[in-house]
Amino acid sequence: MEIAQTALWIVILLVVLALVFDFMNGFHDAANSIATVVSTGVLRPTRAVVFAAFFNLMALFVFHLSVAATVGKGIVEPGVVDTHVVFGALVGAITWNLITWYYGIPSSSSHALIGGIVGAVMAKSGAGALIAGGILKTVAFIFVSPLLGFLLGSLMMVAVAWACRRVRPNRIDRWFRRLQLLSAGAYSLGHGGNDAQKTIGIIWMLLIATGHSAADAAMPPLWVIVSCYLAIGLGTMFGGWRIVKTMGQKITKLRPVGGFCAETGGALTLFLATWMGIPVSTTHTITGAIVGVGSTQRAAAVRWGVAGNIVWAWILTIPAAAFVAALAYWVSFNLY
Repeated sequence: MEIAQTALWIVILLVVLALVFDFMNGFHDAANSIATVVSTGVLRPTRAVVFAAFFNLMALFVFHLSVAATVGKGIVEPGVVDTHVVFGALVGAITWNLITWYYGIPSSSSHALIGGIVGAVMAKSGAGALIAGGILKTVAFIFVSPLLGFLLGSLMMVAVAWACRRVRPNRIDRWFRRLQLLSAGAYSLGHGGNDAQKTIGIIWMLLIATGHSAADAAMPPLWVIVSCYLAIGLGTMFGGWRIVKTMGQKITKLRPVGGFCAETGGALTLFLATWMGIPVSTTHTITGAIVGVGSTQRAAAVRWGVAGNIVWAWILTIPAAAFVAALAYWVSFNLY
């Protein structure tokens, strides 16, 4: 009885830690949803985060749990996951999020979590315990999502520029200040739909490993789904302001029309990835879209040095989170 009770408390603490990561995901990635709408002056920061948080929550009613299934069952072989692996994965992801938030670097919370899972599992059982298909499609979209965001953002910008070529700039500005509310809402919907599901997936993984959920269950318990969407929405409401400036102004100077095109291109990319069940980075996606919009004006409109620093953070995210996760797994395993 005492062992089961202790195990239950460990599960509860790990669920709380996962929700802390989910909150930090919203906090860290709020910039992805609101940077363009704030930097173009369409919404004030406080209104923007409430607006984005609302659409994060609405994603609960829109998207199927395909991404949660990939994270919960499609990355690690059954039977390998235990409480030490989950602890290591979460510590690795949270640590990397804190480091990048402190320095204002828009890195990927999603890939930090995937890196954490990979590092903890390899520390326990080696690379053979990973499911190659799930890892490969996640890694592939490190490159696909920003490229697709870039392509859709730039095509949207070219199409709008051609369609509005005879309209006065001040009229265009007025139109797109309103339309940007739609694009920002769509992007926040995609952010909630893809990112909240990653935490749902790791909690589901934990519950299966500890016998609190059946391995063949079609979906995780309802309380897991609701609590994860609430946590990411609350995190978004607090907003990671250090990153907003980088995303909204340092990469390229945006106007409402550019903000609309970047958010729309990014939202379409997120909708596609979520439908396919692929955990992608909202940071990679919106950065690619912003660069795409800026590059349609002229190459010099993009601050490529800033963009290059962001890319380096992308490259380092998975190995850095994996390294910390492996250390955390070792500490957890040897202390308990």
